[in-house]
Amino acid sequence: MSQTNFLIGRGELLTHDIKGPRRMPGKAEVYTLQQAIQRLTPQFDGTAKALDVLPADACPGDFGVARLTMNPSYIARSFFPAAILRSVGLESVGSRTVKVTPEGWTKKSIPRECTTTELFVAGKRAAFRNLKAWTQQVESGTDEALDLAHIERFSEFSPRERIVDYGSDKDYFFEVGIHLLPNEDRTFVQRAFAKYAKGMEIKVHGDLSFTAGNLWFVPVEGKSEQIEKLAAFVFVRVIRPLPKLRGLRPVARTGGISVSCTLPAEKPLSSEPKVAILDGGLPKEHALTPWLGTYRVLDEKAEDDPEGLEHGLAVTSAFLFGPIQPNGIAARPFSNVDHLRVLDKDASTEDPLELYRTLGLVEEVLLSRHYQFINLSLGPDLPIEDTDVHAWTSVIDELLGDGETFMTVAVGNNGMMDRASGNARVQVPSDCVNAVAVGAANDTEEHWARAPYSALGPGRSPGVVKPDLMAFGGDANKYFHVLAPGNKPTLVPQLGTSFASPYLLRSAVGIRSILGTELTTLAIKALLVHAADPAKHDKVEVGWGKLPEDIMSIITCPSGVARVVYQGELKPGKYLRAMLPLPPSGLTGNIKLKATFCYSSPTDPQDAAAYTRAGLEIVFRPNDAKIKDGKANADTKGFFDMKKFATEEERRADMGKWETVLHGEKTMRGSTLNNPVFDIHYNARESGGKATGAEKIRYALIITVEAPKHADLYNDILRAYAKTLVPIQPQVSLPIRT
Repeated sequence: MSQTNFLIGRGELLTHDIKGPRRMPGKAEVYTLQQAIQRLTPQFDGTAKALDVLPADACPGDFGVARLTMNPSYIARSFFPAAILRSVGLESVGSRTVKVTPEGWTKKSIPRECTTTELFVAGKRAAFRNLKAWTQQVESGTDEALDLAHIERFSEFSPRERIVDYGSDKDYFFEVGIHLLPNEDRTFVQRAFAKYAKGMEIKVHGDLSFTAGNLWFVPVEGKSEQIEKLAAFVFVRVIRPLPKLRGLRPVARTGGISVSCTLPAEKPLSSEPKVAILDGGLPKEHALTPWLGTYRVLDEKAEDDPEGLEHGLAVTSAFLFGPIQPNGIAARPFSNVDHLRVLDKDASTEDPLELYRTLGLVEEVLLSRHYQFINLSLGPDLPIEDTDVHAWTSVIDELLGDGETFMTVAVGNNGMMDRASGNARVQVPSDCVNAVAVGAANDTEEHWARAPYSALGPGRSPGVVKPDLMAFGGDANKYFHVLAPGNKPTLVPQLGTSFASPYLLRSAVGIRSILGTELTTLAIKALLVHAADPAKHDKVEVGWGKLPEDIMSIITCPSGVARVVYQGELKPGKYLRAMLPLPPSGLTGNIKLKATFCYSSPTDPQDAAAYTRAGLEIVFRPNDAKIKDGKANADTKGFFDMKKFATEEERRADMGKWETVLHGEKTMRGSTLNNPVFDIHYNARESGGKATGAEKIRYALIITVEAPKHADLYNDILRAYAKTLVPIQPQVSLPIRT
């Protein structure tokens, strides 16, 4: 019987710190100091006057907030205008991306509309009045003068610009995102807003609010005609009608006679993984008892929603068994599962505050740190927006930032809506950078495609590749069969991303169940991305691709293939060199090299233009003998091609290095590889500028070498690195594969 070659572990022992390269000098300047003063002085004056006419109660502590738009040539972290803000007594409280046509830029072509960063800057109204006089005192060549010349536009932030959607006359509930001052007592702004809203007879539901970063998300209740007056409060960032919850109802369901199935007699493969399904509860009669660990109702005062119970059962069935063949035997579960009811009867009523109540229960579960694997097949009925982060995304990403939890989130079933308007884009909170957004494929077989209902990318930068992964979710021609209510195992046909998401989580838990805790949850995420097959589909539709149905193909190496796992930590500002293990004799013929980096990142929700605090710059050096004169390191070769999914402006601003997932593959001659390495530089930022006191971050790297002419590549590498690398052996007994 042939040997099964499992993943090679301890790749991190092939890494070491290196000295960073010298930095290149800065860019050419677009505007001179005098040009900048001439352009901006009228804008400073107009902004100050607009703030001065606001009522005092809209400007608590006599604060104002304005918009500072950077010239598109200067939107990288190193150009953050810290010097000018400090000098004039202003501070950045948030940012977003906007489109502008600059008067000038560093490129030789005629300026055209492009993406840039807009900062929201706060300070006393007196500071805004003094800006005009300050420009006459700034000295040429100073950091303040350079910052001033990098500003494209300075303007007020009008109430109308804060309102995403006025809604209809029937809308009485709105959600408000409010900037908090980073270094001040947060309750100062919150109390002032509550008082201001009360004066307009608008009720603030502060007990349901959430704080993420320096943003405070709070639902309010009042007449729609009062909303523009509410938006005059200077710290308001965004107002929109409160969306309803999605996720309870599948795309389609068919009636007819019930079909039976047989459930497995075995216990789960492993008792180690801690898994939770956050959904609508379970009916009193169901067939899941042998594999159900705990069933908890998180709001005991609320009653069940009948449709929520059926949805919760279907989602849990999808995790335990995957799609069940009618009249067939269901697959053996990899683990037990806890079901936590976060949706109740209010979810199907007209009470939009259920959105915030549900998020509170989700937050409670994540804060408990009890679960390593979680599925969420629900969220707001709201496609993502590029300019702002939603409360659901902000709260969940913040709690997943340590990389300890693997969370799958369904992208939504709005894929057949209008693309041009953005209504078909992935829905909140599947734009989380620290979660895994799952879309639905229409088949389990080789010739699969995106199911028509499955929401589309791209995601919000960073996190442009969304969905992250695809899994079978059912199609009108091939349903996803799950258990129906009742003690006897009968099936109901379903379809939707609600079922693709837990089905993908099943694979992640399967890997943990088989290989144990030697693989971190971050490494499991990297493995899934690494193994995904996009076929020939557009990234906008399928992200990194569909996961293989057989997880053994993910964790084993066939003939001529070696797959190595690196897991470790990165220090801010430092460089790490990761060596690629190769046989001592080298490689011949054409070979394929694949690499996937995943890392978890703290986030700054108030800074949509600089959302992740951690970023990686990674270069590939294939041959250490090829070094240009005067250089300390070998030549680089492109590996992670951002052009496939990033706009020109995002590439120009190095936005790609802030993506938490990087994946690439190259075909090359084996003879061109000589001590190949990846050099990894961890950049840290905070609120869009340079970070102070940044923490280490965890990373996972998967490297696969495919060399068809080297059938025993796997063992050749293990022999060559016998003191370093080892196979990651299964921790459970596996059935014999035929």
